[in-house]
Amino acid sequence: MRRLHISAISYLNTAPLMWDFEHGDVGSAFDISYTVPSQCAAALSEGTADIGIIPAAAYATIPHLMILPGVAIASRRAVRSILLVSKVPLEEIHAVAVDNSSITSVALTQVLFAKWWFGDRTFTAMAPDVENMLGEHDAAMVIGDPALKVDRSRYFTYDLAEEWIRFTGKPFVFAFWAVRQAALKDAAPSLDLASVFQESRDHGLEPQSLEQIAREWAPGLGLSEAGVKAYLTQNIHYYLDAACIDGLQLFYRYAKECGALPGAPELLFLEVAKTSVSPVSSVVDLLD
Repeated sequence: MRRLHISAISYLNTAPLMWDFEHGDVGSAFDISYTVPSQCAAALSEGTADIGIIPAAAYATIPHLMILPGVAIASRRAVRSILLVSKVPLEEIHAVAVDNSSITSVALTQVLFAKWWFGDRTFTAMAPDVENMLGEHDAAMVIGDPALKVDRSRYFTYDLAEEWIRFTGKPFVFAFWAVRQAALKDAAPSLDLASVFQESRDHGLEPQSLEQIAREWAPGLGLSEAGVKAYLTQNIHYYLDAACIDGLQLFYRYAKECGALPGAPELLFLEVAKTSVSPVSSVVDLLD
């Protein structure tokens, strides 16, 4: 047995998910590192991490992963932290700089253009600095905390989650916890991974936890504490429920159709209280 390595994301929207790992005793059972979404996915792909809050798109490209059920970073309305920021109206956009820390939002941008926004555009990956991105491109796609800091009064801005929901009527799932199947044999038999991550989310969304997160994060983001709490409780949906799974599968289908992603494998979920014996539930089981 060994301590499993968690690769987490250093954005505000993961703070509730990491509550027990940072404020409780459960963190001592794991090795934890923080990075950006694309590097979190890379760590699981390379085997340098065992568990990660991976971009939804990464599940379509990394084999032998299992999803920890019930927990997600999703949205059922405007998300505020995934934006297309443009110097010109949507129909005049030709060249788009995309945040190189993102995978899922890049694919979502490609889907939106291909299916609903006047056809294909050229996309160039860049570091998430809006001024630099717009220096040589018509528009910039930025995610996470940099997006929350954008002065939207200066640009044409489009919230990607809001646009997806407007066109499809379904929530959008940006990320979820996944574990490498090979790592499960190294986990302690008594370690109920699914419950650990669900309970951490639940504790992080308690009012007193949100108050503390808001106090700690608001100054660095230039937001009010009330604004931080509103973002975490109104814009982010932290539950990988049936509606989100439906939206996730539709995203995979559209992304494959427009060439943004390969076809995704079947969604496989780690069952609660089962980490070593028959750990798989399919999406069909969960939706029954």
